Amino acid sequence: MDLREIRVNAGRLRNTLEKMAEIGGTPGGGVHRLALSDDDKQARDLLIRWLREGEIEIKVDEMGNIFGLRPGKDLSLPPVMSGSHIDSQPKGGRFDGIYGVMATLEVLRTIQEKGIRTTRSIMIVDWTNEEGSRFSPAMAGSGVWAGKLEREWVYTRRDLQGRAFGEELERIGYKGKEPAKRWPIQAYFELHIEQGPILEKVGKTIGVPMGIVGISWYDVEIEGKANQVGPTPMEGRNDALCAAAEMILQVEALPVEMGGNMVATVGEIHNAPNSRNIIPGQVQFTVDLRSWDDLLLDRAGKELRNHFQRIAAQRGCPARMEKIWNVEHTAFDGSLVARIAKIAEEIGYSSHSLVSGAGHDATYVNQVGPTAMIFVPSIGGRSHVEVENTRWEDCEAGANVLLQCILQAAS
Repeated sequence: MDLREIRVNAGRLRNTLEKMAEIGGTPGGGVHRLALSDDDKQARDLLIRWLREGEIEIKVDEMGNIFGLRPGKDLSLPPVMSGSHIDSQPKGGRFDGIYGVMATLEVLRTIQEKGIRTTRSIMIVDWTNEEGSRFSPAMAGSGVWAGKLEREWVYTRRDLQGRAFGEELERIGYKGKEPAKRWPIQAYFELHIEQGPILEKVGKTIGVPMGIVGISWYDVEIEGKANQVGPTPMEGRNDALCAAAEMILQVEALPVEMGGNMVATVGEIHNAPNSRNIIPGQVQFTVDLRSWDDLLLDRAGKELRNHFQRIAAQRGCPARMEKIWNVEHTAFDGSLVARIAKIAEEIGYSSHSLVSGAGHDATYVNQVGPTAMIFVPSIGGRSHVEVENTRWEDCEAGANVLLQCILQAAS
C-alpha cells in the first residue's frame, strides 16, 4: 500500500462537523458553545463516544483536556499529536477550532479502516478553553499542560456570572485525574481555518503559517462618580464612560502612533450602573494588542498606560490597567513548515506562506516540541461570527494534508 495515495473520507468529515454544529447551534447558522458550558459537555461527550467507537484510548487531565491515543508499534517513542478545541466564541462560527479536532478524528478513522500500523503512536487532543471568551485568559488548557500557566490560578478565574473555572470544570464532569503536565512529542500539527482574508485573496488552498503573532491582554477599570443626570451640571462631572470613550479611541489610534505592524482592539465593555438617567460611575473594558514584534508590543502597552493615566487625571476618574495575559510571538518548526508546503504540492494543492494573526493552542505546544499549523481559506475572511464559513472542498484538502503530515511523522 502506497501511503501517499491515501485520502480522507470527505463525506464523513462533513457529517461529523455538521453533527457538532448542532450542539450550541444558533439561528444565524453559527455556534454558541462556551467553555465548560452544558453545550461544551455535550460536545465533549460526543467526541468521546466517537473515539471509543474507534477503539482509541482516552484520558482526561485535571484541566479537562481530552487526549485520545492510537498506539503505535513502539510505545517508547514520543507520539505525534494533533487537535484543536471544541469551545466557541459567543455566537461564533461552526469551523473555528472544531474543524481541527474533527479532521484529526477523520485521520484516525482513515488510518484505522486502512489497517495501517504506524511506528509512533498518534494522539488526538481537545484543549480546554482555547477561546478565553468565558474565562480569561485564552488557551488555558494548553497553557497549564505546557507549564506556562498555573493550574490553581486558572481554576479561580471567573466568568461574568461569578462562576469559577474549576467549579464549572467539576460540574460538567471533566475535571480528570490525569496530571495536566507536558510530555515529549515528536510533532504537533494543528489544522485550522485561516480566520482572515489572505488565502481567498491570493487564490490558494493551503496556508502554511510561519508562526503566530504575540498577544497582550489588559483589563481596564475606571472609577467615576455616579449621580442623577438632571440636577448635575456638566461642569465638574466625573463620567467614567466618557473617560472610557477617550481611552478606547486612544487604543484605536495606537498602531499608527507606534509606527509598527500591530493591531489594537477593545472588544468587551461593561458600564455601571448602566441606567439612562444615571451618570456612569464605573466602566470596565478589555484591550487586545497583537504584533509579530514583541518589543513593539511591550512599548505599546507602556504608551497606552501613559495615555490612560493622562485621561484619568484630566477627568478625575482614577483608572487601573492590569496585564492579565501575554504570549510572545511563536515561530514554528522550520522542518515541519517545509513539510506541509511540500506535501500540499505533492498531492495537488496550492499553498501560501503567511503569519497567523489569531492565537492558537499551538503557541504553547510549540514550547514543548516541534509544532506547525495548516490553514484553509475562510470565506470573506470572516470568523468568530455566525457567518463564518469554509468550502467543504477546502475542508477536505486541509484534512488530506494533515493525514499525510501525520503519516510521515508517525512512520
